[in-house]
Amino acid sequence: MKQNPFLQVALEAARAGEEVIRHYYHNNVQVTIKEDHTPVTVADVETEEKIKQVITAVYPDHGFYGEETGQTNVDAEYVWLIDPIDGTKSFVREYPFFSTQIALMHKGELIVGVSNGVMFDECAWASKGEGAFLNGKPIKVSEVNEFRDSSLSIGNIARLAGDAESWSGLGKIAQQVNRTRGYGDFYHYHLLASGKIEIIVESEVNILDIAALSVIVTEAGGVFTDLNGLPPGLETCSVLATNNPAMHQQVMQTI
Repeated sequence: MKQNPFLQVALEAARAGEEVIRHYYHNNVQVTIKEDHTPVTVADVETEEKIKQVITAVYPDHGFYGEETGQTNVDAEYVWLIDPIDGTKSFVREYPFFSTQIALMHKGELIVGVSNGVMFDECAWASKGEGAFLNGKPIKVSEVNEFRDSSLSIGNIARLAGDAESWSGLGKIAQQVNRTRGYGDFYHYHLLASGKIEIIVESEVNILDIAALSVIVTEAGGVFTDLNGLPPGLETCSVLATNNPAMHQQVMQTI
């Protein structure tokens, strides 16, 4: 099947960004602390600029919402969402749990996603209606239907942990599932979309972290919402992702 042209450009942009990331990795790049107390490096900025350069060469009228360079023409019909190094804290400490996230939104709907785990040599992608892929091979969520057979992965959950009822609900799920881990960041979404785990819960995210991943999980057959059951949008700050609607409903009711 011929690849979606938007997806082709997103993959090209991810590869261009990867060249910048690999250039700076292990090189003790200078770190600046942003107003929200998160780090940013020259690698973040240059990677985002390279990604935008590739995309604007083909789609100069599209809008952009970037982690480092902010918002440009975000009222456009098509808007690209970019997190050049999602996991900068990992990047600067030289461990591999970081990725490049590139998504395309059309009139408020996410339609393309690329998630490149650079140091894992693992790139996942999807476009609406065309399935999900990992390193070029089709992927699907698992067919597990019961808590007792499922695996749960937990990401950042500080806000959820501060809510006694939700925290208790998560504890009940952890007691019932087969395995509980914290794979985190991009990686547990790749695992979910590949049929290797079934449930992901996070309460501290922003849309740039998970826009591409939501397309990938959904196209792999999964369900991806926030913890209130709402679809991802620009204001999303939590995630409940599962391998099927029944599992999703079970988790929602428990939390």
